[in-house]
Amino acid sequence: MKLATIQRGDATVAARVDADTLTPILRYADVGALLADGDAGLAAARDSVPAREPIDTATLRQPVLAPGAVVCVGLNYATHIREMGRELPTDPTLFTKLPRALTDPYAPIPFPRASDQLDYEGELCAVVGRGGRDIPVAEAWDHVGGLTVLNDITVRDFQRRTLQWFAGKTWEASTPVGPWVVTTDEVGDVAELELVVRVDAEERQRASLGDLVFDVPTLVADLSRIVELQPGDLIATGTPGGVGEAMDPKGFLRPGSVVEVEITRLGTLRNTVAALA
Repeated sequence: MKLATIQRGDATVAARVDADTLTPILRYADVGALLADGDAGLAAARDSVPAREPIDTATLRQPVLAPGAVVCVGLNYATHIREMGRELPTDPTLFTKLPRALTDPYAPIPFPRASDQLDYEGELCAVVGRGGRDIPVAEAWDHVGGLTVLNDITVRDFQRRTLQWFAGKTWEASTPVGPWVVTTDEVGDVAELELVVRVDAEERQRASLGDLVFDVPTLVADLSRIVELQPGDLIATGTPGGVGEAMDPKGFLRPGSVVEVEITRLGTLRNTVAALA
């Protein structure tokens, strides 16, 4: 299934996506609440009578409105590691974003007043469906509610200010997520998926998700040793080569830039960079 969160007046509601239509799941305010209800939530989504509301008239929000954790992985594609002049890691490189850094799948990305080094990073994002601690790798997929798309927007000079990346990674309302969560039974083999990023229709990134150094089950297991994972937690799995920072001349985003992040079978983010008033 494809599960989205839509805006309805002053409220939000989870919805099942069927081709170009939506079926609201009225008892849940967002996909995070639906996943937190476990099998009952998935059954409600699956069994709801189709409402056939057109998706092109809906306002799609980020699928999980208030995740308890947003954990990101750096240096997780061999191509990106090489272009950044680093060695392959032996353990996942982890950092976090504040939930308030997230934004909707088609929302404008604010251009920072304090920097002109705004960069894109297209990523696969896993959404925790069933929580747990010390999860074995062999059981990790059972804890993944679905997969979605994330653009890990980064302010490069702030990222480099110290050894800690947080300052460049968590700018307010900068990180689009969505447009929906696709349950793992519909995704199929993740290694067959391809990620593509375009800036103003120019292809910048293209990679097979089979090139991940640490795959989704490995990341779920590793994180669950550190904290108890909760439904709705997000795990962004890293970006491949082709970021603006690595280009000559630099390919940073500017006000008016249109960024698209597409992953096979998961959908496309499309966001325009907007100058702050």
